[in-house]
Amino acid sequence: MTEQESVRQSRAIYYASGIVSICGIIFEVLFGALGSYILGDGVKQYTLTISLFLTGMGIGAYFSEKMTRHLVASFVWIEYSIGLIGGFSAMLLFGVTAYLPPGTSSLFLYSVILIVGSLTGVELPILIRKANEIGVSLQKSAAKVLFSDYAGGLIGGLLFLFLLRPYFGLVKTAFLVALINVAVALWIVFRFKHELKRFKLHASFGVLFLAILVLGALFGEQAAFHFEQQLYKDPVIFSEQTSYQKIILTKQQGDTRLYLDGQLQFSSSDEHRYHEILVHPPMAAAARHDRVLVLGGGDGLAVRELLKYENLGSVDLVDLDPKMTEAARTQHLLTELNENSLDDPKVNVFNEDAFRFLESAEGFYNVIIIDLPDPNNESLNKLYTQEFYSLARNHLHPDGAMMVQATSPVFAPQVYWTIDKTIEATGLQTENLHADIPSFGGWGYVLASRFGIDVESLAIIEDTEYLSTELLPALTAFGKDEDAVIEDSNGDVITLEPNTLIRPNLIEVYEKAWTNY
Repeated sequence: MTEQESVRQSRAIYYASGIVSICGIIFEVLFGALGSYILGDGVKQYTLTISLFLTGMGIGAYFSEKMTRHLVASFVWIEYSIGLIGGFSAMLLFGVTAYLPPGTSSLFLYSVILIVGSLTGVELPILIRKANEIGVSLQKSAAKVLFSDYAGGLIGGLLFLFLLRPYFGLVKTAFLVALINVAVALWIVFRFKHELKRFKLHASFGVLFLAILVLGALFGEQAAFHFEQQLYKDPVIFSEQTSYQKIILTKQQGDTRLYLDGQLQFSSSDEHRYHEILVHPPMAAAARHDRVLVLGGGDGLAVRELLKYENLGSVDLVDLDPKMTEAARTQHLLTELNENSLDDPKVNVFNEDAFRFLESAEGFYNVIIIDLPDPNNESLNKLYTQEFYSLARNHLHPDGAMMVQATSPVFAPQVYWTIDKTIEATGLQTENLHADIPSFGGWGYVLASRFGIDVESLAIIEDTEYLSTELLPALTAFGKDEDAVIEDSNGDVITLEPNTLIRPNLIEVYEKAWTNY
């Protein structure tokens, strides 16, 4: 081999190592995102993904020492395997989740992570060994291959975060990255064809796998959509993967339902119950309605209730996801329900993180309504902490009132009363309400103010379908199995601690509470 040819081949190896490293990190974060969406608890899923993937890489690196011959062919078939397994992983995970028993989806995903991680762990040792075989010193080949690997890791993470996930979604991203793996393998096949005993066989399989993955990229999302449809009771009318969540709208026999990351947000058949309790008690308790803040509630339904008040000044709605508020303004299923509330001139929409909004906001609000998804991950947990409620308290007018949706005291009593305890820890006085929302079950709210609220003195004066002045005091009565005295399995009373940023105890409690539901 000439020196010039040796340089060309070594460069090919460095380029290949950089490209496959980009693919590897994309697959790793893709698996974490899939786990978060399908299985919930993002921190847990990303932790398990990273742990399993790195463990797999260690296993692969260990077994790579047995590969001392046919290095090019071994690398090619490793890339083919990563491409096929990783490419179909997202689509098949939706199918497994839809049709197989609970628990199978986690087993499937974790197995895929471990297998792809193991195959990825074989890549670099083979490439380093091949570069050394060409004539590059071991020290130099290892340094350059590892540099390509680490640099490729950064590029892969940025590509997934800012390009692939927002514009292509999880399923198509998996196929596109898999195509790159197989394309790199095919390029190596042709670059080192004189070393391959069965060049035509390797090349033919590569072309076949490329064709299969192209079909997957073209039609995989349709198959995944069909699988995902089985996860919902009613036909899916609208589906969009945003930078923050998966938005799903379903409709069946006049009942429209909104799901965010698979979690039901409302059913049009009974959402009036939920939103009337969320909005009208704090509006009745507040002395004035000059300035109202809604945190969450990007569907516009809480704002619809607020706009019933003639003396309403302005409403600031803060929802992180611009795609959610855009859908609330443009999707006819939502605009029919929210009565185009987000386009009212009194309403100002801010697509910001609620925590940061409160940190930078100025002045007081007469009413604050906190209508956020349940605290089932770290990002949402911070919006249920003492620090967050302290920020809200700081912006609550002295004669104002705040209402917080606080999950179910029936299904998750420890979660509900921990939220109440956390709000109390800020110095606010609380009143507890709950009601039956047929699509949710028993649901809880925490009404808070600086000086306490006498619920029996409140009057519901605006037009409602469910809530009345007479009914309101009854919502404060809790059954024995949902009150603040919570016992463990030994019959001992559990001492509830406020949820804080430093000690986020609510996530674990929430996960345990909803295990059987």
